[in-house]
Amino acid sequence: MTNETFPVDGGGSSLHRGNEPDGELVSLTNHVLDMELLSEVPVELMVRYGFVPLERSPDGSLVVAVSDPADLAGIDAIEGLLDTRIDARAAAPAEVEQALRDAGAGERILEGVRQRFEEPHGSGSDADEEEGITLASLAAGDGHPIVRLLDTTVLNALERRASDIHIETRDNAVWIKYRIDGVLYPVTDPIDLRHHDAIISRVKVMSDLDIAEKRVPQDGRFNLNLHGRKVDFRVSIMPSIHGEDAVIRILDKQYLSEEFADLSLERLGFSGKELRMIRKYIREPYGMFLATGPTGSGKTTTLYAALSEIRTEDDKIITIEDPVEYQINGITQIPVNEKKGLTFARGLRSILRHDPDIIMVGEIRDSETAHIAVQSALTGHLVFTTVHANNVVDVIGRLMNMGVEAYNFVSALNCVLAQRLLRVLCVHCKKLAEITPELLAESALTEEQVAPYTLYEGVGCHMCHQTGYTGRTAIVELLDLSDKIREMILELRPGSEIRRQAAKEGMTFLRQSALAVAFAGQTSLQEVNKVTFVE
Repeated sequence: MTNETFPVDGGGSSLHRGNEPDGELVSLTNHVLDMELLSEVPVELMVRYGFVPLERSPDGSLVVAVSDPADLAGIDAIEGLLDTRIDARAAAPAEVEQALRDAGAGERILEGVRQRFEEPHGSGSDADEEEGITLASLAAGDGHPIVRLLDTTVLNALERRASDIHIETRDNAVWIKYRIDGVLYPVTDPIDLRHHDAIISRVKVMSDLDIAEKRVPQDGRFNLNLHGRKVDFRVSIMPSIHGEDAVIRILDKQYLSEEFADLSLERLGFSGKELRMIRKYIREPYGMFLATGPTGSGKTTTLYAALSEIRTEDDKIITIEDPVEYQINGITQIPVNEKKGLTFARGLRSILRHDPDIIMVGEIRDSETAHIAVQSALTGHLVFTTVHANNVVDVIGRLMNMGVEAYNFVSALNCVLAQRLLRVLCVHCKKLAEITPELLAESALTEEQVAPYTLYEGVGCHMCHQTGYTGRTAIVELLDLSDKIREMILELRPGSEIRRQAAKEGMTFLRQSALAVAFAGQTSLQEVNKVTFVE
């Protein structure tokens, strides 16, 4: 495979002119791309002229789908550059662009940029960020190599639905990784360590940070115009023994707003008994709906979905968050700004003076916020909030340690929801899983338990970028505070006793919820073992 740009044959070419595109559009929506054929065509050429190869005809001509069928000069140029006859078919520009993304155009451009670091180069001018960053501008090869590397990395991360970009420094190289569906993946071969300072300095310049300071952590933000929309990025720089590392969190609010325009609990994966119970509690007139789980487990998204389902013009809904990840129409959303003194506790006090009906507190981090949130739930408000804990029972001890009195806590709390996210197998490449004795032992299952089910595992293909998974679904355990459990909390009974009582009352634990997803053929046992503990 090559990323080389071929020179145009200057004259005397014996090539035949390709057929003019038909008036009827070719649909690429369900077309399976020929990856071997794609690898034969330079990615810069496909992006520059807006086409994808479809097949090789028996007469040797190359059938391509083009986004601009009126550009006959461009089709002639493709013939000259590829030294082959072109049979052009018209296709919708959006479908051609999506096909290029599915074909990994971003990854191929990124690898080409990385390879150029191994070649001598001169300095170039920075890309014009006002015009925005697109595959076409990157394929054109303009700008300093460091600028192109980071621009391509960011654009490719967006196309692959990454939540974070990690720039890691080792003893002899720099690694760039994406966090996709909660898992880190290297996106290119390691880059020589001599480019480390330039890469980190570029990130600092973009984030308005101190380039000279390399001994202490720094945090910053920047935004870029990508594909015609503004995307925000949150940057953290951390010194290590080999140099500075950087993590860039992607906050694509416009994409999230479009993606979750019809946000609902079903879309997140909730179903059955848990869905019915959640919908019951989010419609209570007052009390606290508490979600828990580690960072990145989807707690905030679940609360957004709940608010989206219950919002009406009759209720005043106010949220305080750090940060406001995406916007919901009809809801007043307040971002925390600790530098200016706007903390969760101070913001929550102000919210209570604005006569709200429903309040969402992004996270309870300290005793003051916990006390105010509980008091709000006791005084007639419906409060949605999150706390970091491993399961529904640990939340109780966590809030007790914050100084909340057991009686007030029990009186305020409606339910506790613990949540995790499981990766979903790619439907294009999943296959029947090989159930080995080792896998069964690791999963604490027997052959009799798995015999009634068909289990699958991921293989990896171009549609899922060789990961074997596309997207995630929620698994939950929901603690319904029955009278018995309330009494046990007031008596300060051990968490193990509370869990046993919850099991008697029919609570489904996280492990059981995860296994149900695997038994339904949507995820693998390996993913279940990665996300949940064997009970």
